[in-house]
Amino acid sequence: MNQRAFFRTGLSLVVVLMSLIAVQAEVGVTDMEIVIGTSLALDGHASYLGTQTLHGAMTYINHINDAGGVNGRKIRVISYDDAYEPAKCTENTNKLIDNDNVFALFCYVGTPTSVEILPIIKAKKVPLVGLFTGAEVLREPVIREVFNIRTSYYEETGGIVKHFWEDMGVRKIAVLYQNDAYGEAGLKGVELALSKFNSKPVAIATYERGSNAISEAMTTLRASDPEAVIIIGVYGPTSTFIRSAKWSGFNPYFHTVSFVGADQLAELLGVGRDSNGTIVTQCVPPPTSDVPGAVEYRNLLKKYYPDDTPNFVSFEGFINAKVLVSMLEKTGPALTRDAFIAAGESINVLDVGLGSAKITYGPDDHRGLDQVYYTVIIDGKYEIISDFKTIKKY
Repeated sequence: MNQRAFFRTGLSLVVVLMSLIAVQAEVGVTDMEIVIGTSLALDGHASYLGTQTLHGAMTYINHINDAGGVNGRKIRVISYDDAYEPAKCTENTNKLIDNDNVFALFCYVGTPTSVEILPIIKAKKVPLVGLFTGAEVLREPVIREVFNIRTSYYEETGGIVKHFWEDMGVRKIAVLYQNDAYGEAGLKGVELALSKFNSKPVAIATYERGSNAISEAMTTLRASDPEAVIIIGVYGPTSTFIRSAKWSGFNPYFHTVSFVGADQLAELLGVGRDSNGTIVTQCVPPPTSDVPGAVEYRNLLKKYYPDDTPNFVSFEGFINAKVLVSMLEKTGPALTRDAFIAAGESINVLDVGLGSAKITYGPDDHRGLDQVYYTVIIDGKYEIISDFKTIKKY
């Protein structure tokens, strides 16, 4: 073989090797960065939930990037606003996967939006980590690409019904729910919990997503004379309902699940009778608590988002980011989607700074946390409930 032929052969081998390397390189991963995508409500009636989830997540991601990233790669997050609307979330998700070429998806907010994009991530095999929804459809049966972190609505509603029934002697429980996949998931959780006591809701009413129109629901629920009303909603209509009920002399116990946006709810209700006694189940401990994760969160939030006040939603986004980073670290430098999913499934008792609450995954378990924190609003602030028998109506 002459020198020129040898050179051409060598060049061809280099091209082939480079092609093989290109084929093996994972989408959204370079030597310098990992691209992650999210679609969440940054505008509209649920914007507090999306904005604070993103701020909390970026607080920890910024911290990791400033420390050098994960295995030498910085994490770059591309975020789009879906205004808590399923069609827009679908559009954003396709854009993130097909145009932005993200490695994984992260921190989606809402049941109706998250459920809508499940066929996309299943078909394209894109991991999705940390959703701000407790819907059971995202947990059972296990979806290989989906890693939940927060507690489920079944655990939240099951826990509060048990406390109402056994500790407070409450028998007549009504439900107000948002008329979509989120509300239906919460309603089913209440119905399943009551069925364990051979009971069912004494009344059920709905409101439309994006609306504060609750007058018809108020009439329906008042007619049943319930001792407690469980609300599966967001902060706007939930606060409108509770305030209107109390001002009209309708004053059962009020409970709502964590997705409500606890701190925004308290702010809208204000200090005094309108807010006092409102029970909210949470998926993380109070961000003002002294568990290591909360202390770390407050310190880093002050650094990266000094104008933000620590809150439950942001703290949950922070925990989501800690899990994402742990999965990336556990995967190692050879970062592929399959390896990332396998690494997640190998996580056993991951400590993210929540005290006794730890995260464990497996091939048949992508649920994450299962602990429920019970809080009540007193004088505009959330207190952990130590004894349900002491809860008063105001």
